[in-house]
Amino acid sequence: MCGIVAYIGPKDATTFLLEGLQRLEYRGYDSAGVAVLGKSGALKVCKTKGRVADLAAALPARFKGTTGIGHTRWATHGEPSDANAHPHTDNAERIAVVHNGIIENADELRAKLTAEGAVFRSETDTEVLSHLVAAHLGDGEGQLEDAVRAALKLVVGTYGIAVVDSAQPDRIVVARNGSPIVLGLGEKEMFAASDVAALVRYTRQVVHLEDGELAVVRADGFRTFTEDARTVTRQPSTVDWEVGSYDTGGYEHYLLKEIHEQPAAVERTLSGRLDERFATAHLGGLNLDARELREIRRVKILGCGSAYYAGEMGAQLIEELARIPAHSEPASEFRYRNPVIEADTLYVAVSQSGETYDTLAAVQEIKRKGGRVLGVVNTVGSAIARECDGGIYLHAGPEISVASTKAFTSTVIAFALLALHFGRIHDLSPADGRRIVSALKALPGHIRQILEQDKEIAELAAKYADNAGMMFIGRVRGYPVAREGAQKLKEISYVHAEAYPASELKHGPLALISPELPTVALVPDDELLDKNLTTLGEIKARSGRVLAVAHRAPEAKLADHCILVPKSEPELDPLLLNIPLQLLAYHAAVALGRDVDKPRNLAKSVTVE
Repeated sequence: MCGIVAYIGPKDATTFLLEGLQRLEYRGYDSAGVAVLGKSGALKVCKTKGRVADLAAALPARFKGTTGIGHTRWATHGEPSDANAHPHTDNAERIAVVHNGIIENADELRAKLTAEGAVFRSETDTEVLSHLVAAHLGDGEGQLEDAVRAALKLVVGTYGIAVVDSAQPDRIVVARNGSPIVLGLGEKEMFAASDVAALVRYTRQVVHLEDGELAVVRADGFRTFTEDARTVTRQPSTVDWEVGSYDTGGYEHYLLKEIHEQPAAVERTLSGRLDERFATAHLGGLNLDARELREIRRVKILGCGSAYYAGEMGAQLIEELARIPAHSEPASEFRYRNPVIEADTLYVAVSQSGETYDTLAAVQEIKRKGGRVLGVVNTVGSAIARECDGGIYLHAGPEISVASTKAFTSTVIAFALLALHFGRIHDLSPADGRRIVSALKALPGHIRQILEQDKEIAELAAKYADNAGMMFIGRVRGYPVAREGAQKLKEISYVHAEAYPASELKHGPLALISPELPTVALVPDDELLDKNLTTLGEIKARSGRVLAVAHRAPEAKLADHCILVPKSEPELDPLLLNIPLQLLAYHAAVALGRDVDKPRNLAKSVTVE
């Protein structure tokens, strides 16, 4: 959720730290700080509430060093403030620590350390780590890595950390447990970060730490080992994403850029995966042969936020095309209900970052109980990708804005491919397979047609943005689209939004309908068209305003405004119906003056529970 960067080498660390933190701003944060060590070993720390730009302005003159760590914080323990910002130091200001995650036994450790003479200057759980490391170093000449390892044995919780010691400026010690840490390999210099976004300008060679692992990072290389001091070998991998992927590319916001990147993202997700000869999909990463797939009796999809709603759309696709029972549920709730893990159920974990803690914990719970898990993720080498038995990489490209758009769409495409693959192994006919393959190939062009309405949708958004709330409705395939549409509107515009199945409106929510509560209605031209039109009539009879998203415009008496969407196959229509809702939410947020890419209280990668 927070951001970590670190550098060691011959150059000034401060320059990299500030740039790296700027590249991690999209993760969401409320304060920032850096600590550097010069060759003399003097520790310099600067931190402040606010943005990275505020930190840069606050840096003292001659704030330089060749070893350094930096951090952007999203408050969990203690309000946003200068004192609570990272890095945190021990009383002697010898040790500096930055930390992502939550130390669950922080209160117990704080009480013990206070009794031993430590003086705390913040409300954070992280400060405990700096005092613990210092306590294990004592006054002697012990190695920093041994002190960190000993300190972490006392910690209960999740962490990604970077630690420096003014007495040992030739090294940085990093560690991971539930929160990502990536090493970047340079030429006589080394980097570390919580996200490759901070590294791609400097190196493409990266090493991902596993949970329970630490690394000593020096300018000329690194060594990885476990908490019990057992050496482990980690081979570098190459990052495919370009530096330009992390720029706005001339768009006003990352979110708008990513909405417009969706045709290309869909093409990448489909690339090499459609088999026109056999009317199916190639998904070699599943690590499941046809016989194993035929033994699967149900599919359970797990995700959080938009990933959960994409899973709902995926479950619908799997049931329709493969005729296998499928269900999506929030990964954050899954392990707490003591789920029954069945041998003939395929579990699918969905996460753009591949590091979502709740989803990772659900995967680990399933694996402990002998279940088979596939991952649908966008980030190669991420924790969920490594934990799963197989999966599908989205190849959507980096998604910087907190609100997911292109990764959401690519996730639904991945589920369409999975459903097609399942279906052709089961009872989906070649003719239906060809129908879906043809429709999938046409999707990028259809999305481009919708994006050409950007200006018109912006004008509609301005008409609806000032309402205190909005209702989103859809039936069957349209209901997950309504849920995702409401999610987008509320998370970036802060306008209250609710989603209901259109059939449920008369069972309670109809009481809310009034001119002050507009309804966004999904009205595809399918077997439920007449029922959807009847629902619009019920809303208009109660003086409700209606914005329809449809394949053909309803009568004027049934809708005040309409956004037209190209027709695909019924199974894939929901994906296209969602695109206008992304633009609607974006332009409503802009009209209201919101911080579109970094909405309040939210973060891109939620790596804490």
